[in-house]
Amino acid sequence: MDIEDFRKAGYDAVDRICDYYLSLRDRPVVAEVEPAYLRKTLPDHAPEQGEPWADIANDYSSLIVPGLTHWQHPSFFAYFPTAATFEGMLGDFLASSTANPGFNWLASPACTELESVVMDWAAKMFGLDPIFYNEGEIGGGVIQTTASDSALTAIVAARSRYMTLHPSTSMESLVIYVTSQTHSFGKKAGLVLGLKVRALPVDETARRGDGLDATTLRAAVEEDRAAGHMPFVLVATVGTTTSGLIDCVKELGALLKEDYPDIWLHVDAAWAGCALSCPEYRERAQLEGINLYADSLCINFHKWGLINFDCSALWVRERARLIDALDITPEYLRTKHGDAGTVIEFRNWHLSLGRRFRSLKIWFVLRSYGVSGFRAYIRRCIACCDVFASHIRETSGFELVAPPSFSLTLFRILPNGPADEHYINMLNRAFFDALLARHDLLLTQTELGGTFCVRFSVGSARTTVDDIEKAWTVVKDIAKDVRLRFSIAN
Repeated sequence: MDIEDFRKAGYDAVDRICDYYLSLRDRPVVAEVEPAYLRKTLPDHAPEQGEPWADIANDYSSLIVPGLTHWQHPSFFAYFPTAATFEGMLGDFLASSTANPGFNWLASPACTELESVVMDWAAKMFGLDPIFYNEGEIGGGVIQTTASDSALTAIVAARSRYMTLHPSTSMESLVIYVTSQTHSFGKKAGLVLGLKVRALPVDETARRGDGLDATTLRAAVEEDRAAGHMPFVLVATVGTTTSGLIDCVKELGALLKEDYPDIWLHVDAAWAGCALSCPEYRERAQLEGINLYADSLCINFHKWGLINFDCSALWVRERARLIDALDITPEYLRTKHGDAGTVIEFRNWHLSLGRRFRSLKIWFVLRSYGVSGFRAYIRRCIACCDVFASHIRETSGFELVAPPSFSLTLFRILPNGPADEHYINMLNRAFFDALLARHDLLLTQTELGGTFCVRFSVGSARTTVDDIEKAWTVVKDIAKDVRLRFSIAN
């Protein structure tokens, strides 16, 4: 493909993307394919000779697109928000064209410098304390791939700090603290690092509206230390994936600072953290506690932040802790700027050496939307979720299982008459199976304290109140039908 071929193919690709988004509302949300559908269609080996580009592009439209679950569909209410934007797509496109690995400042100065700037833009938009700004040269922000990588990086730094403070401690005694609602990356970090992981219990019914508290944490630390175990990091969550539960960050942080200052506090605000952009949600999203006590904070722009996957923001209170843990600089990576300490070498802020030019996506989106546009999107998602939650509250036969958390609602249906929890769980499993059989919307399920329920998450940039009302009609009609069928069968 020469330059003119690429120009034509590029125009065609943009046309296909535009046609895809124009048709998105008319497509099923869920891919209507069977397992191995693609393997049955494609040859079992790569072509010996190159094929015409037009054929390849047409196969993308005819074979790949039908196998996609459309996360940007207005009726996608599953998992967590993923609001891809055209600005983010253009950032990805141009970043791919430069194809630099960005492992040090000299490799591509713009890559490092833009990241340093936009991470400060984001920190200020979210109300973070200046200690987290790159321009302050004490803490700072760096772009990772996912929240899992952000947490793993923070845990590695926490382990290094703890071992420096307690050099006689054995690795076998170290313990990572998560909660019973922490994302699965907590346990995976333990697998990767070969460390114990303890999940501290939280109120899984979430009816109190808060998660892990200082009383539970203190009891765990004292118990573990008495047994010879050494907790060195706590992963607290603002907006769990399961239910949107929020741990008591200020309370936890105050305890750690006062009594256990060698335990690192990492705050995972992967999807809900973007609500910090709106001043009215900062108290609920634990901003004060984060600013006072968090050693590190993760917010995924590729979830609720209008940035295309992948783009996870990690801020640290002390950049030296990351660098001390991760700095490996062989001779071939040394530069006069790096040796002089006049530039940031982001490779020492994460686990990998090379890194993509992800900051372009943030730069494009924040310049195009502005802070006011970003906030408007967050507020609209929450308003749409509130509409759905109000229907659940106001309609007999439905129940909120936990207080709505920003753009996430957990609910279940109730039988027509008295029933025990086992029966109600069976009813809701049948209800969810019926929802899952529909391809015009997608919700997911979870279980809280033994209660099976359905999750309704709003986050598509194209979702409107009309889409919420349409979804509610489907949910209400399916619930009525399932109740009737279930009562006849039982």
